[in-house]
Amino acid sequence: MIDQQRFRDLMSGVCAPVAVVTTTVNGIPHGSTVSSFASLSLDPPLISVALDRASSLLEQIQISERFGVNVLGHAQDELAMVFARRSGDRFGAADWRVDAGLPRLIDSPSWMVCDLHQTVQAGDHLLLFGLVRSGASRADVAPLVYANRTFGTHSRFAERPRPAIADLIAACAR
Repeated sequence: MIDQQRFRDLMSGVCAPVAVVTTTVNGIPHGSTVSSFASLSLDPPLISVALDRASSLLEQIQISERFGVNVLGHAQDELAMVFARRSGDRFGAADWRVDAGLPRLIDSPSWMVCDLHQTVQAGDHLLLFGLVRSGASRADVAPLVYANRTFGTHSRFAERPRPAIADLIAACAR
C-alpha cells in the first residue's frame, strides 16, 4: 500500500473546489473549510462532503442534521484560511448572516442548504451526503480551487465567451 505522504503528494495535483461548510447548534455557528466537496446526484439532488472523524464540525452536523455549503470565489482565499484554522473566532472574521437557519457567508458566490441525507464511513473520514433543499449562485464569479498546495482559479475563466443579454434574448425569440 502507498504511504500517506506519497498519497498526499499525488492528490495535491488534483484541483478541488474550496467551500466552507457551516451549521448551527443551539444558536452557535460552526464552520470549516473543505476541499472535498462534489456534486453527487441529480435525482435526488445530492452533494458530498468528506470530514475528518476528529472534526468538531462533523459532530455538530450530526447533531443538527443540516448544513450549509458556501462555495468560495477566486478572491476568498483569506476567508478559506480563516475557516481552515483549528482555533479562533472564525465567524468574527467573516461577514455572514443566517439563511434558512444556517450561517451563510455573505460574499460566497454559491450557497446550498442541505439536510444530512446519509453518512458513509471512509477510512479516517466520514462522507456526508447532503440533500440540497435550496440554493443560489452567481456565474459571474470565478471559483476558488485548491491544487498543488495553493489557492487559485480556473485559468481561462475570464476568457470564456459571454454573449450580451440582448443577443441571448434575440436568439430565444427566433
